[in-house]
Amino acid sequence: MVFSFLQLSELVNVEGYSDWIRLVAEFTLKSLQSWQWASSSVYYLLGLWSRLVTSVPYLKGDAPSLLDEFVPKITEGFITSRFDSVQAGFPDDLSENPLDNVELLQDHLDCFPYLCRFQERAQVKTGDNNVELSVIEAKLAWVVHIIAAILKIKQSTGCSSDTQEVVDAELSARVLRLINVTDSGLHSKRYSELSKQRLDRAILTFFQHFRKSYVGDQAMHSSKQLYARLSELLGLHDHLLLLNVIVAKIATNLKCYAESEEVIDHTLSLFLDLASGYMTGKLLLKLDTIKFIVAHHTREHFPFLEVYRCSRSRTTFYYTIGWLIFMEDSPVKFKSSMDPLLQVFISLESTPDAMFRTDSVKYALIGLMRDLRGIAMATNSRRTYGLLFDWLYPAHMPILLKGISHWADTPEVTTPLLKFMAEFVLNKAQRLTFDSSSPNGILLFREVSKLLVAYGSRIFSLPNAADIYAFKYKGIWIALTILSRALAGNYVNFGVFDLYGDRALADALDIALKMTLSIPLSDILAYRKHVIVASFSYFVLLISGEVYLALLAFALNFKAVIDRNIHYYLDIKFMSYSIASPPPPPLPPLLIFSSYG
Repeated sequence: MVFSFLQLSELVNVEGYSDWIRLVAEFTLKSLQSWQWASSSVYYLLGLWSRLVTSVPYLKGDAPSLLDEFVPKITEGFITSRFDSVQAGFPDDLSENPLDNVELLQDHLDCFPYLCRFQERAQVKTGDNNVELSVIEAKLAWVVHIIAAILKIKQSTGCSSDTQEVVDAELSARVLRLINVTDSGLHSKRYSELSKQRLDRAILTFFQHFRKSYVGDQAMHSSKQLYARLSELLGLHDHLLLLNVIVAKIATNLKCYAESEEVIDHTLSLFLDLASGYMTGKLLLKLDTIKFIVAHHTREHFPFLEVYRCSRSRTTFYYTIGWLIFMEDSPVKFKSSMDPLLQVFISLESTPDAMFRTDSVKYALIGLMRDLRGIAMATNSRRTYGLLFDWLYPAHMPILLKGISHWADTPEVTTPLLKFMAEFVLNKAQRLTFDSSSPNGILLFREVSKLLVAYGSRIFSLPNAADIYAFKYKGIWIALTILSRALAGNYVNFGVFDLYGDRALADALDIALKMTLSIPLSDILAYRKHVIVASFSYFVLLISGEVYLALLAFALNFKAVIDRNIHYYLDIKFMSYSIASPPPPPLPPLLIFSSYG
């Protein structure tokens, strides 16, 4: 054998190597084609080629080995010759059939896998094969979409329900087998390819339609024929096993797609649909994959969490995790699940003021606020909200004030921070219901007041940017929304502030009014969708009766109305009243009519 005295790196530099390797390849192909007479020599030829390809990783120098050109042909020739031998048939003597000659068969197959592995590596480097694979993935995406559309219609005309379920099971089995292929081998390196992303989005669409037809809350006790057939084909005999397959695909996408926002969003949409269903949510909690996700929701396990353009997806991700955490209603489980976020808080709290304007702090703060907003969105009861409130207050609330103070000029930070607070103070489903002796409602409003004053007092001094809505008005809109929700939440006795000389309410109202009056009339009309709605909701809570009608004219002459009437009325009449108190007396008629000029 040539390798008894030569290494491949030396062999490729020998004069005449290219002619030699070409002649050996031709001889090998002819021997494979002459399978009737050259079966004994195939073993030695495959052994030569296997030793050549296994030496490639140790090849040094720039001289080409030419194996990329010939090994695929040898691989194809061997497989084709085996197929030809089957098609041609054999005599009745079983000893002449290679499939029955165990020793010869094993000799051939011991060498052949090395050629296959080499060809697989070569395909990764070959552009033409990538193009061909992209076409195949695109075709498969169409097929999966068609199957998903068929599943969307659970029962069609002319078919019995049982017959339709069997057909759906066979179609679904093909897609489920495809998943095992698309996330392994060569395909596991193609997550950045657009065709691969389209195929995985088609698979997610299939899962969504399959869930609605055969896994949803209404289908938990039906679909017996479908699962019987899936059990025969794949061993999936119940909902839990099927959910495990779906969740495994979700976890794979969240781990591997750090650069595709579309796939991440589609994956999280499916994840949220599963978690928010009562029965499916309960089943998810039994899966080890879900337990791992809830306990290890960090960027080390899910790289998309540190990609800025996927930062909006974090809210949906943590909204789903919040659903799963609160479904168990366990304080111990809640605290352990919040440990990754606690570590971020600890890191930010230990950062000195001089280092708080760095990019690392900026992105950590943005991510943390989006994560907390998702968790807050998942609190739908007094019990679950209390868990989050006690975890945040008072230990971690100062970091919000510090963040808004240092980053008031950066909407990328202030917008998610203010949106979290807007969600946190929203009393949906009466979740903000504290005990009668609890001061938590008052304490929460004081934090709101501090945050609004810190933001409002700084936003005035900033110069206007080209996109003034994104830079300034959007923040003002969210700030007014926060105050409106806090005033309307019915969890604060506002008379307490005046009684004890606390200026939290007065400062919040004052800064809100200043922010509103700082917007020119032309900009109010230009951005009426958000600014006018937020301003209306704020003022409607402050006043009642005829003044509400007067405010209908503020879109035409906003500042004049406020300057002449509302500001005076608030200073004189309103400050001594609680929101829960009876409405203040109506304005004098002359004052009302003066609002219209």
